[in-house]
Amino acid sequence: MATTADDTWLRTLLLGGDWHADGADAGAVAAVLAGRDPAVDGSGGATGALLSALADAWERGWQPADVAHAVRRRATTRAARLVVALIAEDARRSDAASRAPQGWVDQLRELGALGAGTPAGDPAVVAAWHRAEGRSAGEAWREVLIVAATLRTLARIDQLLPPPSRWGPAARRAEPASAPDDARALRRIRALLAKAESTGFPDEAEALTAKAQELMTRHAVDSALLEAGDGAARTGVGTRRVHVDDPYVRAKVQLLGAVAEANGVRLVWYQGLGIATLVGNTCDLDAVELLFTSLLLQVGQALGAAERAARRGSASRSFRRAFLLGYASRIGERLTSARDRAAAAAATEQGVDLLPVLRSRQEAVDDAFTGLFPRVRSSRGRSPADAAGW
Repeated sequence: MATTADDTWLRTLLLGGDWHADGADAGAVAAVLAGRDPAVDGSGGATGALLSALADAWERGWQPADVAHAVRRRATTRAARLVVALIAEDARRSDAASRAPQGWVDQLRELGALGAGTPAGDPAVVAAWHRAEGRSAGEAWREVLIVAATLRTLARIDQLLPPPSRWGPAARRAEPASAPDDARALRRIRALLAKAESTGFPDEAEALTAKAQELMTRHAVDSALLEAGDGAARTGVGTRRVHVDDPYVRAKVQLLGAVAEANGVRLVWYQGLGIATLVGNTCDLDAVELLFTSLLLQVGQALGAAERAARRGSASRSFRRAFLLGYASRIGERLTSARDRAAAAAATEQGVDLLPVLRSRQEAVDDAFTGLFPRVRSSRGRSPADAAGW
């Protein structure tokens, strides 16, 4: 029978060892672990240590999608699957399906980590992952070390949702109800964006996206008037985190910022983490996420067209980065113009002065933003270095 690593020693090594996951010493540590425990966590000690590190990350403001994003940025897809399995086990043990805030549950569902933990009584998530991946013990332990290093070094960020330690007892979760008008508006908006993503003509894509922005603005105006009429906030101000992947993260964040500004949403960017936090009314947050996701697809096609027009087989990084910055600037102007047109048309049709209503909504967003981020600093985006790309 193979011997397993001593759990206390292993926990100390994973959570406080003097080694670097990206250095050569991690390979040596992984080789030692493979020799001591070739089954890779046969006792469940590594699983327990990683779940403890995950619980600490929740207390430092991290959410399930944030953690998965952080591991994907630093490690392999295999390590990302391991951390999702750990998140699923944590959710099972904490009964997140019935106790967690709805935003937390939504993230678990999107990750495929809802109701996907190990069977009760099985302590070794890492061992199950190792068997499923079919890699050598040394490779598997190296991935475990990377996940451990990532979890234990996650910096403290603003806590937008309460961690499991602050959840109440299980309660019946009401399904969020959406009005028929909301569902109809979203279907029309998604259809326009799908057309924008599929066309090979950047000008047509831009026009379709502007039309989608107009519909989003009309929907937001209708919601604002309804709230003002019944005296109750149907949507309220909320928060949302958006994860931005390499390459050209800064340029993509400027695109996100342009979309957010056009929809009255405030943005904070965590440099080095690839994470942005949005603060705004719920329908506006939905609009920003839909638009940004679509525009990331559209900009790839637009860049390809620009490269062909410039007769560049493969453009330089400076060209691509400058193009993304120019695209963000142009899209911001186009979306803002579309928003203003839609708001003016709505005011004329309704025969009301929208300014007080919209100002009140924006003040609520600004107050919530200031309360969450009292020490935030504004920063200017970098200017493009490649005039042709811009």
